[in-house]
Amino acid sequence: MLKKHFILLLFFLPVMMFSQIREKGTVKPRLSGNSSSVQSGDKSTASKQAGSKVSDSIANVDMYKIITIDRDTTYVDTTLTIQNDYKANYLRKDNFGLLAFPNEGQTYNVLDYGLTEYNAFPDFGFKAKHAAYMEVNDINYYHVPTPYTDLFYKSVLSQGQILDALASVNTSDNLNFTVAYKGIRSIGKYINSISSSGNFRFISSYNTSDKRYVLKVHFTGQDISNQENGGITDVDFFESGDPLYTDRERLDVYNKDATSLMKGNRFFVDHTFRLSKSNPNSLVFHHQFNYENKSFLYTQPTANQRFGDFYTSSINNKTRYNRLYNMLGAAYSNEDIGMIEFYLEDYTYNYFYKRIIFGDNFIPNAINDRINTYGARYTYHKDKLKGSVLFSNSITNQSLANIQAYARYTFDEQNVLSFRYQNMNKLPDLNYRLYQSGYIDYNWFNEFKNEKINSFEFEAKTQWLDASMQYTVLNDHLYFERNEVAFDEDEIEPVIVSPAQYDGTINYLSIKAAKEFKFGKFGLDNTALYQNVTQSDKILNVPDFITRNTFYFSDHFFKKALFIQTGVTFQYFTKYYANDYNPLLGEFYVQDKKKIGDFPLMDFFLNAKIKTFRVFLKYEHFNSSFSGYNYFSAPSYPYRDAVIRFGVIWDFFS
Repeated sequence: MLKKHFILLLFFLPVMMFSQIREKGTVKPRLSGNSSSVQSGDKSTASKQAGSKVSDSIANVDMYKIITIDRDTTYVDTTLTIQNDYKANYLRKDNFGLLAFPNEGQTYNVLDYGLTEYNAFPDFGFKAKHAAYMEVNDINYYHVPTPYTDLFYKSVLSQGQILDALASVNTSDNLNFTVAYKGIRSIGKYINSISSSGNFRFISSYNTSDKRYVLKVHFTGQDISNQENGGITDVDFFESGDPLYTDRERLDVYNKDATSLMKGNRFFVDHTFRLSKSNPNSLVFHHQFNYENKSFLYTQPTANQRFGDFYTSSINNKTRYNRLYNMLGAAYSNEDIGMIEFYLEDYTYNYFYKRIIFGDNFIPNAINDRINTYGARYTYHKDKLKGSVLFSNSITNQSLANIQAYARYTFDEQNVLSFRYQNMNKLPDLNYRLYQSGYIDYNWFNEFKNEKINSFEFEAKTQWLDASMQYTVLNDHLYFERNEVAFDEDEIEPVIVSPAQYDGTINYLSIKAAKEFKFGKFGLDNTALYQNVTQSDKILNVPDFITRNTFYFSDHFFKKALFIQTGVTFQYFTKYYANDYNPLLGEFYVQDKKKIGDFPLMDFFLNAKIKTFRVFLKYEHFNSSFSGYNYFSAPSYPYRDAVIRFGVIWDFFS
């Protein structure tokens, strides 16, 4: 892993050195200390200036555009706010509703079920391994008037670091190249818990001067490696608070030599072409291409009874997957009525192993299929209103359908209302259908019904309060469950997990509210989430209440050259039957034996900013030694002990 980091550093250095060279006529950046990230859609003076050709010698921060695949635009944000403090983590996004595992770079337990996203096509599975995996919607595209570099560094829990580096340059007003890499290595506090991963991105975008042709393309190469100890064997030792076991390496774990590795490469292209050279009311042709291959490998040189009986004494499970997606559409674009698009999708996948298992049940080595769908999309974006309606259905024999509707009305920068609806008939993820392992009970080949998801979401961002509500109805919900297995008291209790489908209906409701109060130089930021699940059995389990509250002080010093922000963040969630983690599957499974929650998490932080340099110092979970050792991320995995961590974000604009 270190060798890979060194090679990528050699690649980055020329790019970063080039970004510092100012060619004749290059604009100089003008940085506003109070600039913030806002959504596009309003034809403001700033956005007009950012979109026009730069003729003077000053570049404003709002000219450094960050563009999503859906063409929403934000700007580089160099401010130091509480919201940006929440994003200074491994995922580089606000992780409210996610509960981190003992070591950085491991998975997260999901407290907020509203964060779950669905795809009507069958996915690879192994969802717990995808917490830090960057999907198509996670890749942003850039347009910058001068070379731009973003550097993020943060210390980890023990012996290692996180580094995320991005360099972006426009070789012309129409063509952008961006290279980025995020890497982590962390030893961790527990036996066999090293994390080591990398996310490489090469991104480019191009458009003709008249925007007749628009191209977005990216390549990602990602690997996520974790030593998998399976959790601690006796939680009583941890909960006792005995000083002997506060050295976490003295706590015994289930697996001392198991490792998981998920790898993936993706090549993605999205481009559109307007038929008319001058008339904006014209036919537009749209093509999207996505090729991706993934693999999940679980190795364990010495098998044990934790996952039951085994075929061989050494476990080497490798699941392989690739997919090829093409979408071809034709649309009519009109400035007054919006865009109406009709499209066809072709989705081919291959999910396979290199062996066939003959036994009580025949387990084949592969699942592959080709799915074709047709669909229509209507998009409207004018003045303060943006909306879209999408419908798709399968042409081939597979039963697959998706209906989506979205609307957003922007009164002004502080007041935005949005609505989203989704009705999906989803094909099962592939690891529910087929899995092979050296452990005997972890081999299956199933046929499941499609999952049905019906979801409504409302969101209001106002100057008084940010609030959202989600109501979701799930039918034929797929999940992993633990099977009851008899065992001798002197042996390790086996964890036998298999996929299951719930034949009842699950109703999920969430209400979320956020509000920041300011009193002079003091502030109080609050976020609260209420969740309610109606079901006949305990299948979808979430905490009823989650809260995060931050009280802080901020002020300028040294003639406003230095900005300081310091305070305390309090987090809490109620007790519930949290899903446990199975490293063999890279998945969470439902359990009803142990509740976790009802413990406070308190962080003290001191942040500072000088121009575009921001530093984050945080004493995480500082209350761990005096509020009781009852904190867990999952029933077998303790949450993190108190630790002091340091982070830096530094942006360069020339």
